[in-house]
Order: sequence, then structure tokens, then C-alpha cells
Amino acid sequence: MTGGALAGPDGGLRCPWALSTPDYVAYHDTEWGRPVHGDDALYERLCLEAFQSGLSWLTILRRREGFRAAFAGFRIAEVARFGEADAARLLADEGIIRNRAKVEATLANAKVLAGWEPGGLEELVWSHAPEPGRAPRSTTEIPAVTPESTALAKALKKAGIRFVGPTTAYALMQACGLVNDHLAACVSRDAS
Repeated sequence: MTGGALAGPDGGLRCPWALSTPDYVAYHDTEWGRPVHGDDALYERLCLEAFQSGLSWLTILRRREGFRAAFAGFRIAEVARFGEADAARLLADEGIIRNRAKVEATLANAKVLAGWEPGGLEELVWSHAPEPGRAPRSTTEIPAVTPESTALAKALKKAGIRFVGPTTAYALMQACGLVNDHLAACVSRDAS
């Protein structure tokens, strides 16, 4: 079957996208599709998905520690206090993706989120989790956009969050366990 689960380095079947590098295998097996909670943790994933837009996820994954260092561990309250000098520092930081629009959105989003009640981002994101569906047997059965991701993107934008569309919202939903898109035969399917 095209796009079906493939044997990984240990012989266990995995989603095919996870097998191109050891970095992907580790991310797939220990993080992707597992529930993420907490405003700061979700803010980090939202930011990283935005930075990934137009790039390979591997590029972001390999720079994740650089992003965490540059953005104060993605602690919303701290990033919300970043000013113009911090923006200039970020745009010169070779440990991250130095895209002005993405950096500015990350800072602006922190300022918006800092004004929310604790748990507000988690509540908004998780309120868009769909009912569990049938496990996909092939990557061809996995959408890039869903009605729920479209609604989540609209709700985030309405709340003042920048640089998030339906595709980015769906990637966030996959990464944070709102949906389980591990293939039916994948060793990580039931671990998510």
C-alpha cells in the first residue's frame, strides 16, 4: 500500500515520514501525536509550527533548542516583555530561523496571550479537538486541513493570534495529540 507503515530501524512499523532520519524517528516515537497541555507548551508548538511554514519540519526540529534559548523557553510572560532590542537580537540569531514576519508574530502573540487568563490558550486549542476517528491506514488518508483546524485557525486569529492558518492549525493538532494521525499499523498508534 502506498504511504503505508514501514519497518523502522528496530523492525517496528512506523509512519513513513518518520524514517528518513534518526531525529524524526525519535520525535515520532516520543512526541508527535502525544497530548500536550499547558499554555507555554502549546505556545511553543504554535510558534514552531509557524516557523516551519514553508520549510521542512526537520529544519525546525534540529534548531528547537536554539529556539528555546532565544525565546526564553517559550514562557509567554517572559517573551511578552521582549522589546525592540530583543527583536533585533532574534533577527541576528543563527540558531533560529531569522524571518522577520515570523519573529514579529511570535513576539506579538506572546503579548496577546499574556493578557489571557491562565489556561486560556489550552482551553481554546483543546476545544477544537475532534472526536476520535478511524485510524488511517495510509498517509493518503491524512488531511492537511479539516473543518476543526479551520475553526481553530479562525478562533486564534479572532483572538489576535498571528501567522496561523488552517494548515498550520492542523499540524499543531497532530503534533499536540488533538488528533491521532499515526497509521493504524504504526508502533506509536496506541502510545499516543
